[in-house]
Amino acid sequence: MVYITRKEHFNAAHKLFNPSWTEEKNQNVFGKCANPNWHGHNYYVYVTVKGELQKETGYTVNLKELSSIIREKITDKLDHKNLNLDVDFLEGLMPTTEVVAIAIWDQLLEPVSKLGGILHCVKLCETDNNYVEYFGGK
Repeated sequence: MVYITRKEHFNAAHKLFNPSWTEEKNQNVFGKCANPNWHGHNYYVYVTVKGELQKETGYTVNLKELSSIIREKITDKLDHKNLNLDVDFLEGLMPTTEVVAIAIWDQLLEPVSKLGGILHCVKLCETDNNYVEYFGGK
């Protein structure tokens, strides 16, 4: 089994806020992330695919094709967007890094399998110090 990873980048804004809570409770739980005027991050997403080598190409999957899928399904939809308001596959969800990573997984699972690989991990870096790794399953 071989594991190969493609790194992509997007910039996006979001706000963490539970509308059933008071402003004070939101500030206590989410801190700066509850800013009423939103805030943004420079995200990096790492998509790891596993599989056997294809004898004809020596690839696990074609990285050019994987990059195109990530761009179409993820970065084109997230880059310079408001994650709370602009992204169809995040509608109604709290856009924490954890939730966004799982949603990215869900968007990539089928297209990656069509490439002949198995989606192994989505790693989403929100800051230099904070990232999530999701390996599937719920």
